[in-house]
Amino acid sequence: MQGIHEQIRDVVAAIRTRWQATPDVGIILGTGLGGLVEQIDEEASFDYEEIPHFPRSTTTSHRGRLVCGRLCGRSVVAMEGRFHAYEGYSLQQITLPVRVMKALGAQRLVVSNACGGMNPYYRCGDIMVIDDHINLMGGNPLVGVNDDRLGPRFPDMSEPYDRGMIELAMAVARDQQLPLHRGVFVAVLGPNLETRAEYRFLRAIGADVVGMSTVPEVIVAVHCGLRVVGFSIITDCCFPDALEPADVAKIIACANEAEPRLRRLVMGVLDRLGAT
Repeated sequence: MQGIHEQIRDVVAAIRTRWQATPDVGIILGTGLGGLVEQIDEEASFDYEEIPHFPRSTTTSHRGRLVCGRLCGRSVVAMEGRFHAYEGYSLQQITLPVRVMKALGAQRLVVSNACGGMNPYYRCGDIMVIDDHINLMGGNPLVGVNDDRLGPRFPDMSEPYDRGMIELAMAVARDQQLPLHRGVFVAVLGPNLETRAEYRFLRAIGADVVGMSTVPEVIVAVHCGLRVVGFSIITDCCFPDALEPADVAKIIACANEAEPRLRRLVMGVLDRLGAT
């Protein structure tokens, strides 16, 4: 089996057959949030099935394309749909696209997700910029022999989300009169949603929202030296004493409804990245 470095080389070679630009920003779009790609001046796109070593997206609402082009005057490479551990993929497989973005030349990563809100001040459709995270997925994509060509053995995680980009996002939100929370994301394995007791526990340890993605990608981004900003759309309210059965259709509809606001926010951040 090929090592990660060799897999990255194969993927980059495949992309370079149709796209030669050097991206400044990589973008990962989660559940119901793929509308941003419509704003990209597309120069090339690849179905995941075309890309060597890429998993296949099996999640509802994830189209499964890598889109390359320009957005807000910047060269970008965007994942229209991500991969999850609950689909049966390893954390190394899930995070391969992040390493590819870095190898293509990206310096920054924008990640987004749909999540459950546990903070009582949050409501469905609200957006949160991720200030920090808690990893409860039961694994880490860096486990195993470290390849020093990709990053250090013991990466520092004191600031996984870039403070300058967080502050920029908050400033953009203020200028757009767009409410924006700032909080802690906790990642769990899934695919089931949590019990009432689990929501109480997650809230008690300091989490504001919960989801099944993002953290492995951010760990690898930090490992390879990308500056990260992350956004969560709260698509369902997870209050233990008023918990209702989850409705996936409603969750996706909520993400779709909030997506235009997130799109404006992300594009505003990209417009002003020179300020960071």
